[in-house]
Amino acid sequence: MDKIMMVCLGNICRSPMAEGILRSKLGDRAVIESAGTGGWHVGEQPDRRAQACMKGHGIDISGLRGRQFSQRDFDEFDRIFVMDESNYRDVLNMSRSSEDEEKVEMLLELTHPGQKLSVPDPYYGGKGGFEEVYNLIDEACERISKQYN
Repeated sequence: MDKIMMVCLGNICRSPMAEGILRSKLGDRAVIESAGTGGWHVGEQPDRRAQACMKGHGIDISGLRGRQFSQRDFDEFDRIFVMDESNYRDVLNMSRSSEDEEKVEMLLELTHPGQKLSVPDPYYGGKGGFEEVYNLIDEACERISKQYN
């Protein structure tokens, strides 16, 4: 069974949303987790606005807790999706081999190939930013789910 990791900066907005969305689409067909490149929010629940947005779409992420991405995640996960170019660089800087590097890709490459688009960080914005992020992630996760049907 494949193991998929979603990565953002703090693991309280984008990556837990991506984890929840992909879990809702794949069920038990893959193991899905999320992490942040920074350790500021380790042990914390996702941002309350992210939780509210997800709940509005019928997905409960309140049980998730922030954790920091580590080198051992390259050993544990088959695919590592990052939310933006900064996350991409940070994760690649931790890689130990070309095999590690091959596991890492920008999430929105699935929906916008070759454009190097980032999932915007909604942390400093309003409620609308979380909805925008939900829609972007949902579309990308739909592409992933089709690979497992």
